[in-house]
Amino acid sequence: MNLMIKLDAVRVRVRTLFIVAGLTALAATFPSMAAQPDKAPPPADGPTSMARARVAADVLMRSYDPVKAWFPSSWWNSAVALQTIGDYMERTGDRRYLGQLDNTFEKDKGVFPAGVLSGDPLLGNFTSRAIDDSEWWGLTWIQAYDLTRNPKYLDMAVKIATYVNGYWDTSTCGGGVWWDGERTYKNAVTNGLWIRLTAELHNRIPGDSLWLGRSKTAWAWFQNSGMINADGLVNDGLTNACTNNNGTVWAYNQGLAIGGGLELFRATRDPKILTSVKRLADAAISPKGLNKAGVLTEACDALDQTCDDNGKQFKGIFARYWTDLVDTTHDRTYAAFLEDQAESIWNHDRDAANRLGTRWSGATSDDHPNVFDWRTQASALSALVGDVPRFTPIESMAGTLSPAQPVVMPAASGTTTIPVTLSASATGFFPLLALANVDAPAGWTATPRSSLVRLLPRGNANPVGTTVPLKIIVPSSAKDGHQFVTVNLTAAGLRFTAQADFLIAHKIDFDTGTVDENPWLFDPDGSQSNGVQNRFADGNAHFTYRFPFPADTTAAHVTLTIDAEFLVQASSDNQTWTTVLQEANPVTDGSNKADRTIDLTPFLGTATNGAKPVYLKVSDAFPNDGWGGRVYHVTADIAQ
Repeated sequence: MNLMIKLDAVRVRVRTLFIVAGLTALAATFPSMAAQPDKAPPPADGPTSMARARVAADVLMRSYDPVKAWFPSSWWNSAVALQTIGDYMERTGDRRYLGQLDNTFEKDKGVFPAGVLSGDPLLGNFTSRAIDDSEWWGLTWIQAYDLTRNPKYLDMAVKIATYVNGYWDTSTCGGGVWWDGERTYKNAVTNGLWIRLTAELHNRIPGDSLWLGRSKTAWAWFQNSGMINADGLVNDGLTNACTNNNGTVWAYNQGLAIGGGLELFRATRDPKILTSVKRLADAAISPKGLNKAGVLTEACDALDQTCDDNGKQFKGIFARYWTDLVDTTHDRTYAAFLEDQAESIWNHDRDAANRLGTRWSGATSDDHPNVFDWRTQASALSALVGDVPRFTPIESMAGTLSPAQPVVMPAASGTTTIPVTLSASATGFFPLLALANVDAPAGWTATPRSSLVRLLPRGNANPVGTTVPLKIIVPSSAKDGHQFVTVNLTAAGLRFTAQADFLIAHKIDFDTGTVDENPWLFDPDGSQSNGVQNRFADGNAHFTYRFPFPADTTAAHVTLTIDAEFLVQASSDNQTWTTVLQEANPVTDGSNKADRTIDLTPFLGTATNGAKPVYLKVSDAFPNDGWGGRVYHVTADIAQ
């Protein structure tokens, strides 16, 4: 049977060669036909879902800091992001990021003072006074154990769980794990994590009864704690009088209650547990729950609010355990909801650089824009991972364009040429030959319009890739605004669409921390943004803007609204830097906030491809105290 399947696959590949050859000949004869875009979104089949997840995972891992072995400025969030990458590797067979998991394990398992990796001192073995933070790391290392079967990861999870068990306390509210070392609060997240962590340990330790007993006790206590309200929704925690505090129904609390129950059900096969889990799930997607027009929506996703750095990852945690629900129950209603989340994210909550935002509906507003950062990327990635079939597709194909968000500032006459690289990747067990067709706006020129892409994958563990250089020629008459260049990759049974979002701009004027900033932000390198008018780089982080001034520019000045301990440097080539602005004193209260104008005329070089680019880097003048340069607004004056 296996031989026949392989022979059939070979026949399909042979037919593919003839089909693609025919398409190529047709494209060469009728180039305008080859350039026509397919307006329908790619089908959300298994190979497409896997390709989407790969593209999104790669974007997330660009934010991983290999030196500190985390994602910048967030301790528990880093644990969740790494577990999400583990989920991705387990689901797809891709194993490229095992090294990063181990790097974090080895570098960050020690003792650290407050402020190095967490606001709290780290006590060793990924534990701290934040009990829930410790539990997140325990789950992360169990995921690493599942991927590698290396016992050191499971041993670490046992150490973490043993530490957490010291905070199970029956003297208050009859049980439950305290949220913090000071024992001030019993809440849903800490106890949902505890149920899942203890059940996972039982399901991986042969002959265990200890962790199973703890998990069953925790589940029974949680079910009767009062945190689950009459609608089947999980409120945040308990009052000092041990009653439901009616706190916000956050997606991660609901998801953890579902996930904890599912893991315990696997351990016990008790149908009553699965019945309780389904009640929690049905409540979550009911009109009273977290379902707004078919999209998972957090309370802070409202257009008059902004989720904080914690809330940005809550929906992804829900999606992780919802995926477990789908895999366990095979319920079509639950599966359809998960598929809807992945489709909404990919079609509405993604920019051209394949960054995924915090609102899965894609909704945005001027005062509270949809935020894109590594936390929102990790969160949305969980839904994309869940959309990959449990039985890994035997092949996939993806494509991306770089730069994905180029800025063009046209000269008064002439054209601007933007070199763009198509990167194609594939997994599978057979050679793959794809046709790449480029579609550009009217009046623009793309070279080549069509090309063949050859890929030779050898399994799923290490996706193979290749690149195709493209040239996009933009006329001087191009109108201000966003214009899209699209590349459709097509092979037998496989297709993927990549886009580049060209911003045509005759002026520079944007707030930081917004979608308007993104095209100008050439290199964020670990910088952070916590909302509108807030881009900062502390420590060794920096961020760099690229201003592609028109070829006929004779003078240019940029004005930064900036404060704190800034160091600003300019360059014409992104290699040789000159300091143009620097705060000489330690300033940690924003008292030096001001508009400061920098003359960039000396950095205007010879025009290349219709532009005179200048790079402006903002970093930290005092990198040891954590108060780096912060920019609020950027404008420029140009003389032509």
